[in-house]
Amino acid sequence: MWLLLSEYFGRYPSQGKVARLLLSLGLSVKNGKVHCGDVEIADIALARAAGVDRRIVRSTVETIEAEGALREVFAALHPTAMLRDVAPVMGWSCIEIVPTDAHSSGILAEIMGVIAEGGISVRQALVDDPLLMEEPRLYIMTESTVPPEMIPRIKRCRGVKSIILH
Repeated sequence: MWLLLSEYFGRYPSQGKVARLLLSLGLSVKNGKVHCGDVEIADIALARAAGVDRRIVRSTVETIEAEGALREVFAALHPTAMLRDVAPVMGWSCIEIVPTDAHSSGILAEIMGVIAEGGISVRQALVDDPLLMEEPRLYIMTESTVPPEMIPRIKRCRGVKSIILH
């Protein structure tokens, strides 16, 4: 997806930085405003988060609104709750997978097969987009503690470089 966006923001790295932030957080652009769900986000708050001037945020929003392909992408974005840090509070586990190559297919499927064989229910699974993140990860939140004997089986799954338990 970033390749499509670089066509519009390649010559404007500061706007590209803002666009990447909007994408990574699932912030939408509608009617000249940035939203997190139904909540409008102020340009100055986005500017601080992106480390740019607020006028760059405004220019980015104007670029998005002016280009049909960008407008369609950014109007359709939705934020997603990441339960990684909530998992311990809820008595759940979080398995963070560092892939050998995030572009490989079947990593999630193979790991989920191991978890399912162990009879463990999955509450959430989120995968970072390798085109948006430098070091993409897979996060799997399980409803119960993952038994220690399951960890080596997950580690042996295709495409798994390392595992971090939260």
